[in-house]
Amino acid sequence: MSRAGYGQAPRVGEGLLWLALAASYFALPDRLALMSQILVYGLFAASLDIALGYAGILDLGHATFFGVGAYAAGLLASHHLGDPSLGLLVAMLCSGLLGYLLSFLVVRGTDLARLMITLSVCALFADFANRMASITGGTDGLQGMDVRPVLGVFRFDLYGRTAFWYCYVVVLLVFLALRRVLASPFGLVLRGIGENRRRMLALGSPVESRIRAAYCLSAAVAGVAGALLAQTTQFVGIDSIGLNRSFEILIILVLGGTGSLYGGLVGAVVYMVLRSAFSSLSPQYWMFWLGCVLIAIALLGRGGILGALSRLAQRRAG
Repeated sequence: MSRAGYGQAPRVGEGLLWLALAASYFALPDRLALMSQILVYGLFAASLDIALGYAGILDLGHATFFGVGAYAAGLLASHHLGDPSLGLLVAMLCSGLLGYLLSFLVVRGTDLARLMITLSVCALFADFANRMASITGGTDGLQGMDVRPVLGVFRFDLYGRTAFWYCYVVVLLVFLALRRVLASPFGLVLRGIGENRRRMLALGSPVESRIRAAYCLSAAVAGVAGALLAQTTQFVGIDSIGLNRSFEILIILVLGGTGSLYGGLVGAVVYMVLRSAFSSLSPQYWMFWLGCVLIAIALLGRGGILGALSRLAQRRAG
């Protein structure tokens, strides 16, 4: 099945997903921090999906943009410029600009070269953040953030209520915007490039400029996700820009399904819930059990969770 085979989630399923996430505020009042992280990771995975699932750009260092966005918002907040909207905007611009600059290297390389470039850039930025401890906090993390109330009214509380609704609204708006973009002619061109780049070149499509635009958009969205995490936790750790974060978000995206926009969000829900459950049940061996479940899902669910659900729906309809 091609990437377009299961496409975006149907409107009804999309609405039910957002309703379920909103209902978790009332159903899981003690798990609001976890739900906020799910929303952030879902947006982060969706940003990677733009590059990998739609444009076919292999990226193993996507945490570079996530970390840059987190540090941008965190540094603003630590210097008494903690307005949430300003932090999101600056994070988006910084990560988007970095993505645009790196896109010239990504476009020219082969798949193997892209893997090495993105991997190396992520490692370099992580080492740079560690060495600039006077600014970033190094391994101790960036602390002393003072994030102002959302819209000047809603303060971030210890129970995570404001953080949840803040993440929910921002992630929902970004997803709706991405859905319109990916359903436009630009999005259709990206699908074509991901399916067969040579064919799109033969049709006269400006492949390189479209890939650069997709990578820039992907980086900007990842920066927004990083800023959300920094603002809601009021802390930025060096792991936010490390390779482990890149590998983790890749697992989440593959788990949910690439090329479907909502695959990253579904994968984030499943991954984060399983990680939380296994870490509570078996603090010493939770990674082993989580790995077993992820391998089983990968083997049984070709195309991720959304791909498996799509095939199941087609069999019932047939």
